[in-house]
Amino acid sequence: MNNLTSVQHHIYISVGSNIEREKHTKAGLQGMYDIFGALQLSQVYESESVGFAGHNFYNLVVKAQTTLEIEDVCLALKKIEDQNKRQRGTAKFSPRTLDLDLLLFDSVVSHEPVELPRPEVLFNAFVLQPLAEIAADEIHPVVGKTYSMLWQEYDKTQQQLWPIDFTWSAQ
Repeated sequence: MNNLTSVQHHIYISVGSNIEREKHTKAGLQGMYDIFGALQLSQVYESESVGFAGHNFYNLVVKAQTTLEIEDVCLALKKIEDQNKRQRGTAKFSPRTLDLDLLLFDSVVSHEPVELPRPEVLFNAFVLQPLAEIAADEIHPVVGKTYSMLWQEYDKTQQQLWPIDFTWSAQ
């Protein structure tokens, strides 16, 4: 018997934008929907820019399922960013039309082709809070704590973010 069943991977992706935020956030979600299908979204948050003086960001975390491997997921996310005129080669902390980062791929721990889980999960409120919303009981594969527990322990005076009204539906 030939078993060609593809494995469904659970992935979490952070979404950020501070240039035409609503337009690019919605376009990014649509791009991910077109590739991955059904998406589970956290609340959308607004936060001040971190590491540079700039306009506030919209941030959220998306959960999806895919049969793609890590490298192909990263390439797909870069393509969506490029379709939204993401500027490459700019400073790490700078304005973004769209920033899509693969945070988690199942419980994989890796350094290539991308570091997983992404380090910012542990130190950026705009990543950890929405991740804790939609992956509360998932366990960080390195530190061994749930994302809910990590958010409870997080020093919330470091970064301020606030929920916003945001509506998106797949087209």
